[in-house]
Amino acid sequence: MNIVVCVKHVPDSTADRHFEDDLTVDRVGVDGLLSELDEYAVEQALQLKEKAGDDTTVTALCVGPEKAVDAVRKALQMGVDKGVLVSDEAIAGSDYIATSLVLAKAVEKIGAESRVDLVMCGMASTDAAGSVVPAMLAERLGLPQVTMASVVEAQGDQVRIKRDGDAATEVVGATMPLVMSVTDQSGEARYPSFKGIMAAKKKPMATYSLADLGVDPGQVGLSVAWTVVEDATARPPRSAGEIVKDEDGSGATALTEFLAAKKFI
Repeated sequence: MNIVVCVKHVPDSTADRHFEDDLTVDRVGVDGLLSELDEYAVEQALQLKEKAGDDTTVTALCVGPEKAVDAVRKALQMGVDKGVLVSDEAIAGSDYIATSLVLAKAVEKIGAESRVDLVMCGMASTDAAGSVVPAMLAERLGLPQVTMASVVEAQGDQVRIKRDGDAATEVVGATMPLVMSVTDQSGEARYPSFKGIMAAKKKPMATYSLADLGVDPGQVGLSVAWTVVEDATARPPRSAGEIVKDEDGSGATALTEFLAAKKFI
């Protein structure tokens, strides 16, 4: 079985994030990491490999700037066999549509030697939280999709997932090859072990440009994005809170008046 896991390098939520001059998210000047929701996809891919045997190969695929290689390395440390980074200056500012195009071309290149049986994704990225790339990727690859899986089971070329809805849980079956996304309820992702960290240094890592994938730079980037940010305002600094000292028994009245003024009551 040949599995490709799409992972994303996202800005650290605890870092001081900001926009570039063109109002795209700064992904170079801020600390980044592997999107937590993609770790669940990596975990499920590794579990499928463990059940299927050594003839299964798992490849982590990432699109981003050069430093996005850190996300691929984390996946390699977790146990993924190979890594692929697609990095090209023209990709900066790409929207979901362009990103799905680059991912699809990369999956096709990976599958040139051995057919890709399963493309796995997280339910969303932790920075944009769009949840649409798996569906777009399936459309571009001409594959069926099963999304938002909380339980994943596979036997041979058959896959069955459980998909939790607001009122019920669906059981959906499909035949590989296909595209799948998993939720954060699918199982806790493993931590890289010391052995895994050391082994990752010897695992194959490829870097592709748009030219390597046969993608026209005019098809990606901010200039052709269907959505753009037109304006952004920095969050104002947090103001000091108001302290009411209840020295004469009027604290309850002051609290009520405050809540009423804010229309909380």
